[in-house]
Order: sequence, then structure tokens, then C-alpha cells
Amino acid sequence: MEIALTIMIAQGVLGAFDTIYYHEYVYLLPVYGPKVGGELRLHALRDFVYGLLFLTLPFVKWQGALAIILGLLILLEICITIWDFNIEVIERADIGGVANEERGLHLIMAVVYGFFLAHLIPNMWSWYSLPTGFGKQEALPIWMTIVCVLFGTGVVLSGVRDLGASKGIARLQVDIFGREKPNGPSAT
Repeated sequence: MEIALTIMIAQGVLGAFDTIYYHEYVYLLPVYGPKVGGELRLHALRDFVYGLLFLTLPFVKWQGALAIILGLLILLEICITIWDFNIEVIERADIGGVANEERGLHLIMAVVYGFFLAHLIPNMWSWYSLPTGFGKQEALPIWMTIVCVLFGTGVVLSGVRDLGASKGIARLQVDIFGREKPNGPSAT
């Protein structure tokens, strides 16, 4: 499980960079709010799935039928990501599109996620044969659990921000870098 979580942390680093640099700094997605609401809602839903992974996997085993539920959540995340790849092109058309560099980062993230799943699925398979419930996870390095809790908390907060911004909640549409909202036709 330690290898799977190490890879998940690497995915978290890439995801944090994607969110802070591309979503917040370059495209100001939450600032545009409802204009890119479909993409923001997908990000929020995916963030909640990632939050669940980061906040549970270091501590518990999803045993029995819960292993199937975990598998379905992972499948949901994959479907959200595929949907997001398509909707971001449409919704960002008026605000600069999707940079090739961001697409490249998304490709790298997909490969890393594949490595993560290659190490997580054998664990899930062994958990499936256990009685249904949450079992205690094997001991992991303390740094790993701390990083997972920080990433899990951060990704859930990011999801709340994206969801609120997609609904037009002004307090959640503020640029975290303190810039003024862009003017012009793409800003509405």
C-alpha cells in the first residue's frame, strides 16, 4: 500500500500544480464562475473523490463490498476526467482555450494515475475477500499520512470553492492572486 500511496502523493503534487497554476493563475477559472460552471462542477466532484481517497486510504482498508464501492468511485473519477477533457475545450473557448502544456500535464497525470491503480487494485482485490467494513490500514510512515491529510483537506476545500464559484457565489470567485476580474466579453 505504501507504493500506491507514494504514487497518489505524486499525483497530488501534479494536481495541485495544475489547479494553482493553470486553473487559478493562468485561466482564473473560479473568477469566471458560472461561465465555466460545467468544468468547475466536474472539478468539484472529482476533488471530492480525491479527498475521500487521500483521507481514507492511509488509515483504512475498504473491505468486502466496500472494495466494490471504492472501485465504483474510482470509475466515477475516470469518467469525470474524460468528460472534463471534453468540456474544458468548449467552456474555455472565450478565455483562451486549453494550453498545450496543460494538456501535456493532463497526459502525465493520466499515466501516473494508471501506475497508482496498478498498485491499488491488488490491495482492493485482497480487501474484497475480507468481511465488509473498514479495516485498519497497515502502519505507514508518518510523513505519508500527514501529506495525505493535507492533500485531502486541500483538495476538498478546492472542490468546495469550485462548486460555489460555479453557482456564482461571489466570495468564492475572488482571484487568489489578488488581481482584478478581467474585463471584456470573456469576463461575463
